[in-house]
Amino acid sequence: MQKITPFLWFDTQAEEAAKLYTSLFKNSSIGKISRYPPGVPGQEGKVMTIEFTLDGQDFIALNGGPHYSFTPAVSMFIKCETQEEVDRLWTALTEGGSEDRCGWLKDKFGLSWQVVPDGLQELLQDKDPGRAQRAVSAMMQMQKLDIAVLEEAAAG
Repeated sequence: MQKITPFLWFDTQAEEAAKLYTSLFKNSSIGKISRYPPGVPGQEGKVMTIEFTLDGQDFIALNGGPHYSFTPAVSMFIKCETQEEVDRLWTALTEGGSEDRCGWLKDKFGLSWQVVPDGLQELLQDKDPGRAQRAVSAMMQMQKLDIAVLEEAAAG
């Protein structure tokens, strides 16, 4: 396991979330699962924690109850190689969730994600301030990001 591992608090859906997330990314798998033992808070025999890997990145998820929930203050940033990957992940992660602006979304568990096409940073940091401003303006009007539309906007 890596030195720093994101630890995600769910109410009761940690296993469902881990299964969804590992189905979406290559080089992903579910690892160890611990279950609530008798005599402690939590439903005996139900998943307490589940370890999983998404494209080589380790995570741990906890079924900790309804005490805490996710906010957009912390999100998962996905750098996509192609527009097809953006489209596929956007569709899968927004199912039962909600779309937001500028490539942000919340999945059905309330976890925020940023689905970002390769090349976006270069557009937004273009040495020509006019190109960068046009790309930012176009991005601010989008929910799911479309790199071709952003490139066209930057070009003027």
